[in-house]
Amino acid sequence: MDIAHVVGRRGNCMRRKVAAVIVKDRRIVCTGYNGTPRGIKNCFEGGCARCAGDAATGTALGECVCSHAEENAISQAAYHGISVNGATLYCTLSPCLICAKLIINAGIGEVIYEQEYEFNEQTRTLLAEAGVKYTRYNRLGGGST
Repeated sequence: MDIAHVVGRRGNCMRRKVAAVIVKDRRIVCTGYNGTPRGIKNCFEGGCARCAGDAATGTALGECVCSHAEENAISQAAYHGISVNGATLYCTLSPCLICAKLIINAGIGEVIYEQEYEFNEQTRTLLAEAGVKYTRYNRLGGGST
């Protein structure tokens, strides 16, 4: 999880720094952080009008051009031809419903998250039904709960 926090520093979203690290066979195979897509002006440079505007947190998300950390980690793996089937995804925030669907379709078997973000019952149920284990990381105890 400490590595995820370091990766998160690269995030270019003006609103939040989030990161995901995908581990397979006890090796880091890919990382991702939240921000604008490849080749698009960075969020902090004005690449995302929603983030630069005054939309309240959690609103107008359909107007945001930034990708979530989980999306970017999975996309980067695909871009480089790396299988994440059976992998574990460590993320600094719990996945949203859209990222949960990507996690399931990518074949990721476990999600370990630190803080909760939009981790509603529908998202939990979907992951559980698909057989994806999810665990909240307990930083104080150094392990999972």
